[in-house]
Amino acid sequence: MPIRLIKSSLRRSQILRFLIVGVFNTAFSYGVYASLIFLGVGYAVANLAALLLGILFSFKTQGSWVFQTPDNRRIWRFILGWGVIYLVSITLIAQFIGIGFNAYVAGILALPFSTVLSYLLQRFFVFHTPPSPLAERTTEKLQ
Repeated sequence: MPIRLIKSSLRRSQILRFLIVGVFNTAFSYGVYASLIFLGVGYAVANLAALLLGILFSFKTQGSWVFQTPDNRRIWRFILGWGVIYLVSITLIAQFIGIGFNAYVAGILALPFSTVLSYLLQRFFVFHTPPSPLAERTTEKLQ
């Protein structure tokens, strides 16, 4: 019975799916990075490869599993959204450092803000699908 409850909760909770996929995306990106380091690739190239592959992996998993919108044409919105998240994050980190936190703590303090911003941008900008005119007419008739 508890397994059914967990599966049911996952199907209904977009935010829970978002957080779970985020953990898997982070593990994937780090796995790419660590594998390339192990193979002797320099950290800068390994990090760039992990970032690029991580963005693609995240786009596919967030789009298909979290938001049920696997449209590849939305990749540019996704990249733009991550640019915004990056700018907000570094601004927050700079502010936290400015009031006395070290860079490690400042990065941790910025995480909840960037996570919420990421969810909102993906839900309402990247993967948002406006209702079809047919759905709107059906809703109007029901009211």
